[in-house]
Amino acid sequence: MSVEVTPSPGASAMPPAPPLATPGLAWGVVLLLVGFACMYGPTYAQLAHSTWATDEQGHGPLIVAASAWLLWTGRSEIFAGPSRPALASGFGVLALGLLCFVVGRSQSVIELEAGSQILVLAAGLLVLHGWSALKRAWFPILFLVFSVPLPGAFVQAITMPLKHAVSVVAEKILYLAGYPIGRSGVVLVIGPYQLLVADACSGLNSLFTLEALGLLYMKIMRYQSKVRNVLLALMIVPISFVSNVSRVLVLVLITYHLGDEAGQGFAHGFAGMVLFAIALVLTFLFDRLLAARFDRDGGARVEVR
Repeated sequence: MSVEVTPSPGASAMPPAPPLATPGLAWGVVLLLVGFACMYGPTYAQLAHSTWATDEQGHGPLIVAASAWLLWTGRSEIFAGPSRPALASGFGVLALGLLCFVVGRSQSVIELEAGSQILVLAAGLLVLHGWSALKRAWFPILFLVFSVPLPGAFVQAITMPLKHAVSVVAEKILYLAGYPIGRSGVVLVIGPYQLLVADACSGLNSLFTLEALGLLYMKIMRYQSKVRNVLLALMIVPISFVSNVSRVLVLVLITYHLGDEAGQGFAHGFAGMVLFAIALVLTFLFDRLLAARFDRDGGARVEVR
């Protein structure tokens, strides 16, 4: 006697198995992760003891962690749909990534070595699943750009003009506030104290960090309007400048009122926290201003179902 079971009209069908349940794809992802860890583990260790250990570019590990989190939480979406591996394109990109890695590693060019991870990850997705996977994962992969150390020549070319601009604005504000302030280049003289505006106060590295945070914020919020996203990303540049001027003002005022030891002690780290607090508040306020305009015109968040 055979019994045929039919679903009731109100019953819902079983959800399809997640894409990584496919044995071939699952093993491919495992091999990609293991190979990537073996290849770039020493690179990350070197960065952790050099570039990432500095105040200017200490955001590197956070960028890598955020990219890994975005890739992992979005894995079902990334590998959704039929698999169409782009082997020719994938191995071509992989060859270029390996070339950059070998040259960077052998010649001690850490920027080239760390930057090659973007190409290697992109190649892995092309080989495993095809262009559709790379299209869905483009943000977390390109987000790794912010973990790559800035080239020294670029930093030197941009830092001095930014330091000079920050010094000029800080001097004007304190002068209008009635403080006995003077300036010689990037050296601020207030009362008996002379303060050199250091490279960390120039705003270049904080701009790099804040831009990364801003892009991550937009990715999480999933705004539909491209214009809104572009405006918010561009606004981070003046927000970073204002935040760095505020940092310099805090340090100058603490030094003037409490002495040099106070300005170089805990207050120095506190001023850095003030910088990011001001930047985050200004970014949120500007986002609310954009919401008043774009949320009425279909620029609100994308619904995730």
